[in-house]
Amino acid sequence: MNGKRQENRTQISSISTSPLEALREIMHKENVHACMIPTTDPHIGEYTPDHWKTRQWISGFTGSAGTVAVTLDKAGLWTDSRYFLQAENQLRHSGIELFRMGLPGVPTPEEWIKNQLSSGNCVAFEGSVYAASDALSLSAYFEKYRIQVQSDFAPYDAIWKNRPAIPLHKAFILSDHFSGENARSKISRLLNEMRANACDCTLLASLDSIAWLFNLRGNDIEYNPVSVCYAVVSEKEIVLFIDPQKLTPETTEYLQNEGILLAEYETVYPYIQNLSSETCVLITPNKINYRLYTAIPKSCTIKELSTHPVDRLKSVKNETEIAGFRNAMQRDGVAWMKFLYGLNKQMDERQTITELDVSRQLKKFRSEQVYFFSESFETIAAYGAHSAIVHYSPTEETNVPVLPEGILLIDSGAQYFDGTTDITRSLATGAVTDEMKKDFTHLLKGNIQLSCIAFPQGTVGTQLDVLARQFIWKEGQNFLHGTGHGVGHFLNVHEGPQSIRMNYNPTELQPGMVVSNEPGLYKAGQYGIRIENLLLVIPYRITEFGEYYAFEILTLCPIDKKLIDWSLMSPEEIRWLNDYHQKVYDCLSPFLSEEERDFLFRLTEPESETQQKDHTLAY
Repeated sequence: MNGKRQENRTQISSISTSPLEALREIMHKENVHACMIPTTDPHIGEYTPDHWKTRQWISGFTGSAGTVAVTLDKAGLWTDSRYFLQAENQLRHSGIELFRMGLPGVPTPEEWIKNQLSSGNCVAFEGSVYAASDALSLSAYFEKYRIQVQSDFAPYDAIWKNRPAIPLHKAFILSDHFSGENARSKISRLLNEMRANACDCTLLASLDSIAWLFNLRGNDIEYNPVSVCYAVVSEKEIVLFIDPQKLTPETTEYLQNEGILLAEYETVYPYIQNLSSETCVLITPNKINYRLYTAIPKSCTIKELSTHPVDRLKSVKNETEIAGFRNAMQRDGVAWMKFLYGLNKQMDERQTITELDVSRQLKKFRSEQVYFFSESFETIAAYGAHSAIVHYSPTEETNVPVLPEGILLIDSGAQYFDGTTDITRSLATGAVTDEMKKDFTHLLKGNIQLSCIAFPQGTVGTQLDVLARQFIWKEGQNFLHGTGHGVGHFLNVHEGPQSIRMNYNPTELQPGMVVSNEPGLYKAGQYGIRIENLLLVIPYRITEFGEYYAFEILTLCPIDKKLIDWSLMSPEEIRWLNDYHQKVYDCLSPFLSEEERDFLFRLTEPESETQQKDHTLAY
């Protein structure tokens, strides 16, 4: 693989051409026959700063996952089921074909490129935005077919007019009051993990990993409170590579007092290149970019782990973080109830409420809560057929009014200094069909079964996934996203390594981990339903068979009883729902007005007292 960086790129003849045309002009001049553009940035994150949204710029597709492949006369975009409908709409007239990943007969990007090229042709990509593991796999694949690979193809500064700069927002320190542990202690724990693996140095590129380790937060990526930087931790020294413009005197003082040296952002590459030959470097190949990987001297020893020790340490929350989660969930629940009370009143008065209104109003109530920082992702406020689009978010072009019939799906979350929230509720805005009730109830039953499970030490999320799917599977239905993802503490709303999904994940669930529980069902052109709570793994009991764990539900918000087909619910499931609603009422009612409290009581009234009533309270 060609690792040599070309300093002088050929300039295109005109900046008036389309991005795709401009890219092909440079490809032609540099004898590149195909190139690949991922979604990721040099820090291999799910969300990227605007500076590295190259795939979005070249294609017009704004989803958070996907890869573009371009040849001299064809182009394709690959994305998963969450974005099929969105990508289909956004790629119209782009000259880029949509490939629906995971469906039978759909080639991978590399298979498609291989079929377009011949032996001796060249495929290129920008190594600094490709995970090392992916770049190594691509290289091995194409070399089998004698297709050359160039890993330093980065012409985008030349063809991207007014390309956004790398963000320079101020970084700040998350105090021990919220984090529960100072950076020096976390670094010490990491060094112990490194010694256990016989390594004396590790390289960190993941922004949330660095943020957790150093108690550093920022605002460089929308919805994720992180700063663009790198870090190296070794027995010799701990270095944070960050643009000095990001640092305030207070931040600098804290970091230096914790024994952390500061260096310029881009100097991480020569620093790695100059590691001594005796160094054993611990890395996780899917967590660092390929340019960093190739900068490690060949004389060094590389120890590869599938999960980096920082990610494992970060995933298990301490008592301060857990208390923060509980408090943040309570405030978030209060915001939700104020929002639901207002929505109910507006619908009752036949006011016009749109999807964007829903997003704005929910954000307003959250912003009034103490410790609010930002939303944790772009709110999905999806009414009617839009709710069948898994990652739909309303825009001025797609915005529709919420009518007094059908289902409104709201998936949203917030970043508070003491915790991160993520919740989905499906709401009946008026009359709903029996089919909607049946689908909702099957999903609710799955959500309840997963919430109630006790499991032995050593259990992984894959072993629990069927609990949430069992009832829709009996109907010949399924959802293609995961049932649950990890959640960071005032960090990324999607956090590994833990998950609950059909695909095998070897990470064991441990007390202190937070995961989501969000089964869904989506009927294209009709409606979508999802019910999501966050769960905390807690100790359950110890028997002669070993140690067992269970889940504590963190999320506090009513589940819409108007969507339930009670004939499908078992007495135990109804009891669970009543108990959950009692907890919601007890935790939220002290912070609500009398009118809001009465409204919450009606939403959480035990089913045993209302079983014969008409469940048609209008939102």
